[in-house]
Amino acid sequence: MLGLGLVLFCGNGWAGETMNSKGETTKTVRDFGAVGDGVTDDSLAIQRAVDAGIGGVVFPKGVYRLQKTVTVRLEESGFTSLMSDGTAKVVMAGSGPAFLFLGTHEGSADPKQVKEKVWEKERMPMVRGMEIVGDHEEADGIEANGVMQLTVTESRVHRVRHGLRLVRRNRNVIVSNCHFYENRGCGVFFDHVNLHQFNITGSHISYNAGGGIVLRGGEVRNVHIGSCDIESNMKPEGEATANVLIDCREGSTAEVAITGCTIQHNSKSAGSANIRVLGKGVTSTKNALATQEGHITITGNVFSDVMVNVHLDHARGVTIVGNTFWEGFEHDLLVENSQAIVVGPNDFDRNPRYVVNGNWAKDKNGLVFRDCQDSKLSGLLVKGVWGKEAAVLLERCDRFTVTDCSILDSDGIGLLMRDCVRSRVSDCMIRDDREERKAVVSFKATGGKDNWVRGNWFGNGTDVADGVAVMEGNR
Repeated sequence: MLGLGLVLFCGNGWAGETMNSKGETTKTVRDFGAVGDGVTDDSLAIQRAVDAGIGGVVFPKGVYRLQKTVTVRLEESGFTSLMSDGTAKVVMAGSGPAFLFLGTHEGSADPKQVKEKVWEKERMPMVRGMEIVGDHEEADGIEANGVMQLTVTESRVHRVRHGLRLVRRNRNVIVSNCHFYENRGCGVFFDHVNLHQFNITGSHISYNAGGGIVLRGGEVRNVHIGSCDIESNMKPEGEATANVLIDCREGSTAEVAITGCTIQHNSKSAGSANIRVLGKGVTSTKNALATQEGHITITGNVFSDVMVNVHLDHARGVTIVGNTFWEGFEHDLLVENSQAIVVGPNDFDRNPRYVVNGNWAKDKNGLVFRDCQDSKLSGLLVKGVWGKEAAVLLERCDRFTVTDCSILDSDGIGLLMRDCVRSRVSDCMIRDDREERKAVVSFKATGGKDNWVRGNWFGNGTDVADGVAVMEGNR
């Protein structure tokens, strides 16, 4: 039993008509002329099956070659699901998506804005148990436009351009237990879409050259990424991307949670990042005012093996807590032009299991905050930042609080504040106790004014310019 109703199938998958538990026949795509031999163009046959309005479009075991997109016009076909038990392979040999879902939903997720015909004919189209593979440079996997409650589960999309592409307007999308693997573009692509409520869980998003989960432009809210393995979604050449890229420069994205994932690779790609937020968005008003987008929670993840583990630029309202960072070849955390950033207890350390080309110090790690305001760093463990001016650098920052942090055994200055104002550092331990330690101080402040530094343990001394900070009760 597939779990999508009462359809029965044999050990080799479906073969022609089957019987449900009521003794009724259930047709498959073979009943509409599909051959599934990997050679015959099955586009028209599968389109006939979709247009027949049978609901569950079943794919028996086989290889179904498409020369053109199969379009699911939900207003005409009614409720439609594309179903297999993992034994059907669809090869997209033409340009565009293998399957295009078209709905008529134009409102939000508020029940008052959902037209009755959406509930009666269009809601929750599903792709389940399918494999989609590309055989054309411009082949995509699945695309959705105007759809309410698209659900993609237990499926694999491989060697296409974009695995799942969401365009124009959709609502309440769920992706679970899927593999988006080795695609030329993005694994999951929010392409200037107006989309609220998106959940992706339990999935592998790996080796997609244009980024893993990419949100670009549009208006996106309420995105939940959880319990996924997301890795190496970039290539050595080409524009810098990220395993999770939130690019607001042609729209806005906010209200995102990234939790419980392993996110890693590839340090060989220039500008690579595990999470990158480019938060300088625009409003939807006629004046197109610039905004700082965000309100993002990043918690309980493991990050490693990229140039920058987490990069925020022009972001607002980002909370980073309870994560493990290592192998940031340029930085573990780089925050620029941002405000209201909360970095709570996180582990910024090294992993002795991994030595890069015989040199454990090739990955530098470290934290940089530049041109930022109104932010808090607390409860951090920062250990083993090597080959950098400072383990933690605050540059041209305003109204920062740094408290209860341990910054240990790093080559450069432990905490360097350059041209910072109205900031406080308290109750921190900053020291280097290695025998081979560099002759640098634990804390340095140069430029700026109205800073307060008290109750810290600076094991290797301080260098504070006159008038920069009030120093009280430090040792």
